[in-house]
Amino acid sequence: MYKNPAETRAFFQAFKPLVASSTNDIVFCPPFVNIAAAVEETAGSNIAIGAQNLYWGTEGAFTGEVSGPMLKAAGCSYVIVGHSERRQFFGETDATVLQRTQAALENGLTPIICVGETLAEREANRTDAVLTEQFDGGIAGLTPEQFAKSVIAYEPVWAIGTGKVATPEMAAAAHRTIRERAAATFGADAAASVRILYGGSVNPGNVKVLMAEEEIDGALVGGASLKPDSFAAVVNFDA
Repeated sequence: MYKNPAETRAFFQAFKPLVASSTNDIVFCPPFVNIAAAVEETAGSNIAIGAQNLYWGTEGAFTGEVSGPMLKAAGCSYVIVGHSERRQFFGETDATVLQRTQAALENGLTPIICVGETLAEREANRTDAVLTEQFDGGIAGLTPEQFAKSVIAYEPVWAIGTGKVATPEMAAAAHRTIRERAAATFGADAAASVRILYGGSVNPGNVKVLMAEEEIDGALVGGASLKPDSFAAVVNFDA
């Protein structure tokens, strides 16, 4: 929850030249009120715009919610679903993650579906169990066709905004667990194809070693995305 529309415009005016030659997929997910400014500023560029959440209904008496058709019409092509902060502070469950994911896909949006364990769960050696529960409850209900259009993000809750980062080996192990669940549910080809991002205090200083892991297909960036130069350094890690 950062920036207003004017600040968003200024961000992209500084950011676009820094990543103009990048061949990596770049998606920026601002707060709802900044989507219009972000879409306008990135028109014709190599940057896609997404939202941070959506409601599963199309329209109706759901004051304060934003639907998939609204996001699509506003110019979004992606949407984050089930972020740990939504789970922690706003009652998100695996069941509602599935509903939101299905709504995103039905409206032509690519969902970035978040899963991850808390510090207590990791210390109790429950990481694999938690990831399995979240996958089975929030992703396994998709059709194979829907799963093929989805992106997964592993975000250990204990590493978000804390400065703590899962070691590359820890992250890769969690990604393997997720990919194994995908293989068991949707088949080996689907599991090999799905992109699994790592999110948790990714920054210019650690992105290269994280991305060196074969299991990690990209990054879900938080604090480091607030400044054009630091986010560009993450995007351009392989330049």
